[in-house]
Amino acid sequence: MGLVVAVVVLAAATVVGLLWQRRNGRLRTVQGGGPVPEQDAEAEVLARLGVPADAPVTLLQFSSAFCAPCRATRRICAEVSDQLDGVVHIEVDAESHLDEVRALDVLRTPTLFVIGAGRRTVQRASGAPSKPQLIAAIAPLLTEPAGAAQIS
Repeated sequence: MGLVVAVVVLAAATVVGLLWQRRNGRLRTVQGGGPVPEQDAEAEVLARLGVPADAPVTLLQFSSAFCAPCRATRRICAEVSDQLDGVVHIEVDAESHLDEVRALDVLRTPTLFVIGAGRRTVQRASGAPSKPQLIAAIAPLLTEPAGAAQIS
């Protein structure tokens, strides 16, 4: 009986681990269309964190001091912002900004927000995304016509 329980626990842990690995670092599209007051509240939080309203793309990263994936994400975001015009990278210490962490529903570090012009959140990832994933996610924002990214 003990062997059956051990096998079941091992199988369940394997499935959970595979699902975690598949989701870790994956950029997910943020669904818009919520009530305007919520969008205004989020834009206010982003403004407090220093996200510029006029930048075509801002990479907003929440990190913590002893987080190895945070250092990898910092390096990837810095390389992308150095290589592509119009991309700004802002790193925020999650422990020093707990109100903002709660407001933006950040559950772990690193959490990365891809923010378009007008401080609209387009995508987010928990975990370290790969450089090709990040470039693919921000490329459409860099090619949008200037007026298309503005919120009416």
